[in-house]
This record gives sequence, C-alpha cells and structure tokens, in this order.
Amino acid sequence: MCGFSMMGLKQIFTWWNRNTFGTFLKTLFSGKYVGKDEFGNKYYKNKKDERWVIYKSDIEATKITSDWFLWIHHTINEIPSGSQKKYSWQKSHNQNLSGSSKAYKPNKISKKIKFKDYETWKD
Repeated sequence: MCGFSMMGLKQIFTWWNRNTFGTFLKTLFSGKYVGKDEFGNKYYKNKKDERWVIYKSDIEATKITSDWFLWIHHTINEIPSGSQKKYSWQKSHNQNLSGSSKAYKPNKISKKIKFKDYETWKD
C-alpha cells in the first residue's frame, strides 16, 4: 500500500514521472486529441488554443519531431500528418543523446597540442 501511495504522490507532484495530476485533469476536461507522432507521443489542444503533449515514455523535449514542434509552438496551424513529403536528404528524427551512454564522443587527439603562454599586449 505504501508503494502505491508513493507512486501516486510522484504522479501528482512531479512532471518528470509522465504527466502531472493537473495535466491529467486538463487533458480529461478540456483537452481535444489532435494527433500522435511516430514515437507514440499524443498531442492535445483546448478551446483557448493552448497546446500540449503527453509523452509515451520518458519526458524528453527532443522527442518531439520537427513537424509537431512547429505546431505546438504556434508556428503552423495545420495539424501535422505522417503523409508529408520527405526529401532524400532529410534524416529521420532522433532525440538528443547528450549525457547518455549513446552520446557522440570523438576520438581522442593523439598528439597533444601545445599552447603558447599568454603574452600581454604592450604599448
């Protein structure tokens, strides 16, 4: 019982454990479902044209694709659809992996670069 109540408290008071209780109520009473992206994130809006996302798993803002990013920030009003034309040079969306074990790490520089000591400017 104590474990369930602790999970319930986390759900109510913290945003990093999915949506908060306030977001849940807002979605339940005034949210209109408008779409879903390829990652399973669901997008909503209300009569005041407030827009928000309910993430499928971990809350990570970089999981929002560029099409939905434009919509959620009121840059475009058309609801994105998956049928939009993609060019051959466009890559598929990836979330930012900085700070994770999958982050890009360049090879170490084999030679150490020697920097000159700082010299002050003289008149």
